Amino acid sequence: MTSPLEGITVALGLVYVVLAVRRSRWCWVYGGASSAGLAWLSMRSALPLQALLQAFYVAMAVYGFWRWSADRDAGGHVKVGWWPWRWHLAAWVVVAVLTFAASQGLVRYTQAAQPTLDAACTAGSLLATWLAARARIENWLYWIVVDAALGVLYAGQGLALVALLYFTYLVIAAIGFASWLRQFREAEGA
Repeated sequence: MTSPLEGITVALGLVYVVLAVRRSRWCWVYGGASSAGLAWLSMRSALPLQALLQAFYVAMAVYGFWRWSADRDAGGHVKVGWWPWRWHLAAWVVVAVLTFAASQGLVRYTQAAQPTLDAACTAGSLLATWLAARARIENWLYWIVVDAALGVLYAGQGLALVALLYFTYLVIAAIGFASWLRQFREAEGA
């Protein structure tokens, strides 16, 4: 059953991602508030890594706001760019190792509902969040994959509205990627 907190969290999350697509630093304020609510909901739903991840997002919201405030273009938007491929390869190895280690810990020490999926979503989200805070265009590609997996994870725990939020994020991530790519190309051509 949907709670008022779930509804508020979803609304704040939607504002966050729309502002992120627009490259507004204010997205981080809404994202931090949404993440605080999701941390609470995740703990109540036996998703301990998702709860920790949401707490991490609250901290990253502070960093993201600061970073996006400091590195803006003439129009007041954050400047976007790309990460080198070799860094992606190294990050994938780290994500795989974190997923394995965290899932084993969840199996052994908790009653986590879906330990491997929870761990993979957490590790992938850490990477995607770092890339978003650093305004790297490919963050949106990572979010497409992570959001699809999180939609399945939360749906399996009966949080239908949160699952719908993540499936909506997936669509918005595709729009965000196209938008940031277009804006990057326009800036490069100018």
